[in-house]
Amino acid sequence: MWNQFRVDARSSYRLYSQNIDASPKAGIPKRKHWWNVAKQFFWAILEKLSPARRVLLLAALALIIVNPEVSWTDKEGMHVIGFDLRLWGGLLMFLLLMLEVADRVVMKRDLEIAREIQRWLLPVNPPVVPGLEIAFATRPANTVAGDYYDVFARAGAEGGGTKYLLVVADVAGKSIPAALLMATFQASLKTLSTTPMSLGQLAERMNHYMCANSQSGLRFTTAFLGEYDPAERRVTYINAGHNPPILRRASGSIERLEAGGLPLGIQDNTSYQTGTVVLESADWLVIFTDGVVEAVNDRNEEFGESRLVTVIHGGATIPPNKLLSRVMVDLDFYVGNTPQHDDITCMLLKAS
Repeated sequence: MWNQFRVDARSSYRLYSQNIDASPKAGIPKRKHWWNVAKQFFWAILEKLSPARRVLLLAALALIIVNPEVSWTDKEGMHVIGFDLRLWGGLLMFLLLMLEVADRVVMKRDLEIAREIQRWLLPVNPPVVPGLEIAFATRPANTVAGDYYDVFARAGAEGGGTKYLLVVADVAGKSIPAALLMATFQASLKTLSTTPMSLGQLAERMNHYMCANSQSGLRFTTAFLGEYDPAERRVTYINAGHNPPILRRASGSIERLEAGGLPLGIQDNTSYQTGTVVLESADWLVIFTDGVVEAVNDRNEEFGESRLVTVIHGGATIPPNKLLSRVMVDLDFYVGNTPQHDDITCMLLKAS
């Protein structure tokens, strides 16, 4: 219970303190500085309430702090009745708490429905792809996430034949806004991938669509798009501002897949560079979002790519699903109960 209280308290503090300037100012006494911070925090809480509830909160505080005592006396000056209005201030505060809890319950129910819908958009089990073993997992920072991953056959690929699209994307932001954009990303990608065009053209079309829905670049999307050709064991890829995937060769050497361009949704009419790698037996391809390597512990230290690479080296001989479990367990052990600020998604592919 204490750990859960700490997690909830930290999350609430981040919500209310995100626009508070708590940095010390030269020439301002410490007591006055903290008084100013407390006032900013109070106004941050007040601004997030509806107008009616602001009035309710101020009335409750007035009754509790001012503490007016009310009493009546008869004509002879005898004390008839008197009571302390702090009780009514406490009851108003309790009423405000109940209203906020009711809103939270309704919102939680809606978010649970949104999470179920989002699960329908993401694959539960990896498909059977010739020459590849695949495992993937995602973990939202909140109830719903802005990360997207998928592996699916693309019959409309350039050059004919069935190829497989490998996708991991991360919409800037989190929670409901990011989840909505993730859904539009998934729908447009599935639609455009059925048309006969190259991977570069697909990325350009996706960028054009995302630019029209990115609020002038504020809601951009980083993405890794890979097209796997089972006949030649070749992965043609575009890295659109995403964390460079890690290619671990069977020899133990590490390569990064960096060719590409800007994130989707920042600048229209952007061209993307295409990269190509050929997978040999026992090669690993690790595709992940920044939530993996930027996960922090209670000392605010990041998990880091070097630690991820170490885990991959240590499990290079085991199947992808077991190695993915090892990665997630190591990540959980590292962060402990520290709340995470970003969604976590990881996809592992091993060439057989």
